[in-house]
Amino acid sequence: MKHSMDGALRQLHPRDYPQSLREIPQPPESLWMRGSFAAPGTKHLAVVGSRALTPYGRDAAKALIQGLSDHPVSIVSGLALGADALAHEAALAAGLHTIAVLGSGVSDAAISPRTNFPLATQILASGGAVLSENPPEHTPYPSDFPKRNRIVVGLSDAVLVIEAGERSGTLITARLAAEYNRDLLCVPHRITDPHGYGAHLFIRLGAALVASPEHILEALGLSQTPRKVDPYLSENESAVLALLEIPERVELICKRSPFSEEETRAALVLLEIKGLAQQKYGAWQRAS
Repeated sequence: MKHSMDGALRQLHPRDYPQSLREIPQPPESLWMRGSFAAPGTKHLAVVGSRALTPYGRDAAKALIQGLSDHPVSIVSGLALGADALAHEAALAAGLHTIAVLGSGVSDAAISPRTNFPLATQILASGGAVLSENPPEHTPYPSDFPKRNRIVVGLSDAVLVIEAGERSGTLITARLAAEYNRDLLCVPHRITDPHGYGAHLFIRLGAALVASPEHILEALGLSQTPRKVDPYLSENESAVLALLEIPERVELICKRSPFSEEETRAALVLLEIKGLAQQKYGAWQRAS
């Protein structure tokens, strides 16, 4: 059995697991892992969401994870298409440790989905980990993925929901967070956006609303020390920021914007996360 990716293959038993994983109901009997867990003292954030993220969801996830870059945080997800892959990519871009929990085996030939094999390679090269409770050459069945999700939550101190529709499998993972006594964090959406169904449901039930990296750090119990602010703004962000000379409702900003409504709203969210814009009394304005 050849393993061309960096990271020696090891079989772990419960005594080798992080304590948080040992404590969940029915922990895995063993794990196959390549790579390394994060350094002691690192907090673990599970990031979950739709396989078909909207531009808003993609931008929000990137900005929130980038905002954790100066802190001891590991991003845990499932290497699936959509939110999972984006979470791992954003973690790598931010210089954070990341763990991919697979429904497939962890051998080169078995890693699934195949389109994310290069991403798995990058995770291992960065010092992260790829792991599964299934044998290294295992081809996944649909039932493997819900089982995989309990490990994602079990490894984590908190779970961040980016997007989840009414029938999204992400809802199952979010419910596991409650069962395992993990903090559940949700990114809010417009009230008419079906992609926000899951986040809004759990916020109503008591989950924490997340609109900035500081909200995540608070949930993880990490010090919110001052961070260097990246002065770079995208073309969309710069153009939308220029429209905020006076407080104005989002509908009017979208009419004046040279971009689509979805792109304009996404830019506003990123400007808010970067501390450059704020919504007050129903109107957007530059942050004071």
